[in-house]
Amino acid sequence: MRGFAQTAKFVTGDIRKATEKRGFAEMRVLTHWAEVVGEETAAVTRPIDVKFGRGAFGATLRVLTTGAHAPMLEMQKEQIRERINAVYGFAAIQRIQFTQTAPTGFAEGQADFNHAPKRRAQPAPAQREAAEVLAQGVTDPALKAALSRLGAHVIHKSERG
Repeated sequence: MRGFAQTAKFVTGDIRKATEKRGFAEMRVLTHWAEVVGEETAAVTRPIDVKFGRGAFGATLRVLTTGAHAPMLEMQKEQIRERINAVYGFAAIQRIQFTQTAPTGFAEGQADFNHAPKRRAQPAPAQREAAEVLAQGVTDPALKAALSRLGAHVIHKSERG
């Protein structure tokens, strides 16, 4: 092997083995949970495992949530199941079981459902300067600063493609 390789090439096999042990034949359900079920649902849930019944078609997905969110999730259960089965490509999940925990969580003292926020690339200094030039005619300092920040992000995004 020559040069650099993506880290994902080295860990994909290990991750697949670990997720298959927990019942996740398709690891995208775990690794892209927020994309599969939506940001709002992912913020208050975490998939635990998939259990397959003997001789029965379909599986039960267990999802961890806090007690306060469980009733709302129960009402959304069918939509969540459809989204997950769309990842599998067939009706792999027949049932979803929500496991409730206290807001403070397990023995570790917390059950953190918050995922790391997505980081946005920041505009370059030249892009910020160009945006400040465009906002020069504005007299209100707060509005001028806000327009400069917005302009810098617009310029940055348009240059990225």
